[in-house]
Amino acid sequence: MTETAQSETGAITRILLKHPRDAFRDAATIDGQWRALNFTAAPDIATAVAEYDQFVSLLNRRGVALDFLAASNETTLDSIYVRDASVVCERGAILCRMGKPARESESAAQDAAFRAMNYPVVGSIVAPGHLEGGDVLWLDRRTIVVGRGYRTNDAGITQLRALLQNDIDQMIVVPLPHWRGSADVFHLMSIISPVDRDLAVVYSPLMPVPFREFLLDRGISLVEVPDDEFATMGANVLAMAPRRVLMLSGNPMTRRRLEAAHVEVFEYDGDNISLKGGGGPTCLTRPLRRTDRSGG
Repeated sequence: MTETAQSETGAITRILLKHPRDAFRDAATIDGQWRALNFTAAPDIATAVAEYDQFVSLLNRRGVALDFLAASNETTLDSIYVRDASVVCERGAILCRMGKPARESESAAQDAAFRAMNYPVVGSIVAPGHLEGGDVLWLDRRTIVVGRGYRTNDAGITQLRALLQNDIDQMIVVPLPHWRGSADVFHLMSIISPVDRDLAVVYSPLMPVPFREFLLDRGISLVEVPDDEFATMGANVLAMAPRRVLMLSGNPMTRRRLEAAHVEVFEYDGDNISLKGGGGPTCLTRPLRRTDRSGG
């Protein structure tokens, strides 16, 4: 076993989070922001806190080191979705430049937190580049996949490739569909969540054919999310360890299909921390270190 930042499926040992007490703050802040941020409804702060505490308790069952971002007057409700403001590699964090203008300040907030944690920052995406962490995933320790959509542009991808230097052998760029347009949240991880080296949860109707074929050619089996569970984030599944996942409740068919693939599934209630803001368990978390059993 080795420790790595370049994995989506190894056992999480350290993770960055932001509690709704610090992201949502209070009812007045929620009321002043949720419509402009395209939340589907206003989260209830008390219920959000209870949901999040359950979420964290499931993450922390095996002694994961938890780092929490502080409250900030510069960030919005969206800052609860900590994955999007950074990408991590073996040398440290790469700060993103958000494609959603209202989220632009989140990268600076994470920069300050990383420096306070003594977690290295190796670079930043700068104008005219845009890159969001929800569009980036590690397929293995030397292969990174980036979704090219409304939140991540060509300049951002080019900069990411340069910042990664010798950390990768291959970068796969996946063109994302228009779907519901530029105002909607749609990331690469809206349609794929790796849960082991050879298994991923996917929503195939929105997956580009070449990318789907690429996964199959690599010997990755696909757990298909049914149409009526895509909107409830059936495809957004966090691997806490290989074949041990955390997912939003309300996706029973996806759960059964995962369990049929010998995956241990834990669920959390997330109407206020996930559904209303469009961010599932991968969005709520920025894993910083994982253990990796592959050695490569």
